[in-house]
Parts: sequence; C-alpha cells; structure tokens
Amino acid sequence: MSILAAIAVLAILIFVHELGHFLAARFQDIYANRFSIGFGPVVLKYQGTQTEYALRVLPLGGFVGFPDEDPDSTIPPDDPNLLKNRPLLDRAIVISAGVIANLLFAYLLLVVQVGLIGVPNFQYQPGVRIPQVAPEGGSLVAKAAGIQVNDVVLAIDQVSLPADAQAVRIFMNKIQSSPNQELTLRIQRQDQQLELRVTPEPGADGKGKIGVQLAPNGTMSRRRAGNPFFAAADEFQRIILTTVQGFGRLFSNFGETAKQVAGPVAIVAMGADIARSDAANLLQFAALISINLAIINILPLPALDGGQLAFLLIEAIRGRPLPSHVQENIMQTGLLLILGLGIFLIVRDTVNIVSG
Repeated sequence: MSILAAIAVLAILIFVHELGHFLAARFQDIYANRFSIGFGPVVLKYQGTQTEYALRVLPLGGFVGFPDEDPDSTIPPDDPNLLKNRPLLDRAIVISAGVIANLLFAYLLLVVQVGLIGVPNFQYQPGVRIPQVAPEGGSLVAKAAGIQVNDVVLAIDQVSLPADAQAVRIFMNKIQSSPNQELTLRIQRQDQQLELRVTPEPGADGKGKIGVQLAPNGTMSRRRAGNPFFAAADEFQRIILTTVQGFGRLFSNFGETAKQVAGPVAIVAMGADIARSDAANLLQFAALISINLAIINILPLPALDGGQLAFLLIEAIRGRPLPSHVQENIMQTGLLLILGLGIFLIVRDTVNIVSG
C-alpha cells in the first residue's frame, strides 16, 4: 500500500502539471485535442467534444496534445485558435502554466499540512546520524571499519559534534580534508559507546570520503501555526531555496553530486518509506517533489517547458521563429537524451534497491 501511495503522489503531481497546460489553453480558447496521464497503451479513454481524455499503463508521465502536432487534424492551418497561431504571450502562458500549477499546488499542500498536522520542528541532539552505509558508487571504508546504519557519531578526532545543524558540516569537512589520514570516531550504538578508526580515501576531486550518508541527530516534533498561510509561505520559500541551491551544486560539481540524482523508482521508494514511517509526511514529500518538478521543467533544456520558452524568446528576439525542422531536430535530440537518462536512472535505482 505504501508503494501505491507513493505512485499515487507522483501521478497526482503529473496530473496537476498537465492540467495547468490544459486549462491555460482552454481558458484562452486554444484547441487541445488530447489530455493523457501516463505513457504506453491506453487503459481508459473518453472522447469529449474537443478533447480525448486518456489514462495509460505507465502513470509516471503525461502530456497535453494540440492539433498543431496532429497530421490527421481537420482544423484549417490558419485557424486563429491553434496554439501556433497565437501571440507569443498566449503561448508563453500555456507553456509555463504547468510549472505555475505545480508551484501553487505545492504551496496548497504545505498550507494543509501546516493547518492540520503542524509545522515540523527538529530538536537537535549531539552528533551525526548515519542513515546509510556504502551508498551506490561510494567508498567501502566505513563498512570495513565497522560503521553500521543508525550509528551516531558523537566526536571525530576528539572534536565533539554539537547539537545543531552545523554538526553534519563539521563532520563532512573533517572527512573531506583528511584523505589518507587515520581518524578516530566516537560512536553511540544503541546503549553503548565505542571507538572506531577510519582512513578516508581520496575521491576523484582529491577530497576524502568514507562511503556513508549523513543526517542530523535528533527528533522531529510538530507545532500548530497561528497562521497556516504565513507558515506555509515560509516553508515554501525554504524548500525552493534549498532546491535551487541543490541544482546549483549539481551543475557546479556534477561529477561529485550526479550520483545523488534520483529517478522515478528511487522517488517511489523514498515515498513508500515515508508512507510506512509517517504518512503525514507524504504532504511535505509531495510538496517537495512538486517544487522539484516545477524547477526541472523550467530549465531551458530541449523537450522541457523551459526549452519551449527558450524558443519563444529566440522568436521574440529574431522577430520570427526558428525554422520548424531546426526546432524539431533540437526537440527530438533533447527527448532522446531525457528518455535515455530516465531509463538509466530507472535501471540504476532498481538494481540498487534489489541489491540493497
């Protein structure tokens, strides 16, 4: 059931994204002849007066189709209600509406969570928790040293790790700055303390690594907010800032952070874990994924909404659009790359989950 809940979350977010495109078109009387959730063979289909609504086998995707792209369409090519014949602003609204819908939906999810469940309040305790040892593609140093999942590192080389958000950064900086140097860790494991020695191995960038994931040590509680709209706005801003910073680190240090990129399978697995541990956190998980979906789609890459907006910007600067064959070649290349990346992430994450 937890896996189904996570898949349902992703399907809803995709539905919201595509609904944004669809409603932006319909409200402007622009033709939209297909609204589909999922890819692959059709499971359910309904033909409306203008639009075919379909549910397909694979729910992790979707699209809105326009007669402009349909060679079998009987609508005259000069019809003013075709998307391609509309002014730049009208087309920009349709293209960006999916991103806007995801952002608005994320904010509403946070309002509901804050209003019904409360604002998350993390109470820090000394040390750094180890939620995972030897992640995919990582070093095996920690595993060989005897570090186990859910160990809490209280000190590293006699430096105590404080009960605040800086503990993870202190620990990480010490590991990264000590390649090939033996370090002593004071570990809390359930009701006993022990000392372990690790020697970080140098990574491709020369920084030390030991093959663990890190998390703050502490407990999570919730408090009711006086005004859920203001509290949700603060959380919304925090998530957007954190997400943008994460994408910044991905592009600035791709080799080190690329292995942290999660595909659909890993996202479903994370959602399932959250649903099993605390279903109330699914709201914040959905808001986080919705914001990530919005930011990814606004990137100026072919086959994404941002790529379409980039074409509109070029058209505004040139005074005419790029030739259709150029746009088609760019979009097809981008689509192949994105599909290839998606397949790679699905296979990698599935192998990691099965072997883990």
